[in-house]
Amino acid sequence: MLVDTDVLIWYLRGYPNAAKYLDSLSAVRLSAVTYMELVQGCRNKDELSRLKKDLAARQAAILPITEAISNRAAVLVETHFLGGGLLMADALIAATALEHGLSLASANNKHFGIVAGLKLETFQP
Repeated sequence: MLVDTDVLIWYLRGYPNAAKYLDSLSAVRLSAVTYMELVQGCRNKDELSRLKKDLAARQAAILPITEAISNRAAVLVETHFLGGGLLMADALIAATALEHGLSLASANNKHFGIVAGLKLETFQP
């Protein structure tokens, strides 16, 4: 399972459903894009430290952006930006899930729901 940024934000903000959901996963994987979005959301070094500790405690794997992921994301943006508003970050996250054959846990059905072949597990906070 690839976990989208929104699920992890709810977890970090203390939403019990998000913690329960993450606890139910056998492995937590996230795109390097998700990790960078989470870091950019930190307001100080203490929050960054907490983020890193939380991810380490969950043994979260951060999946890098490869050439194949970049190429697939570019096609997704070409296909879905004008008609569906798919932005670069979400295209890279979707491409990561597709390239690794993973389902994506997210509440962002609007953007991810239009990506053909993407197995989307809708998360409800």
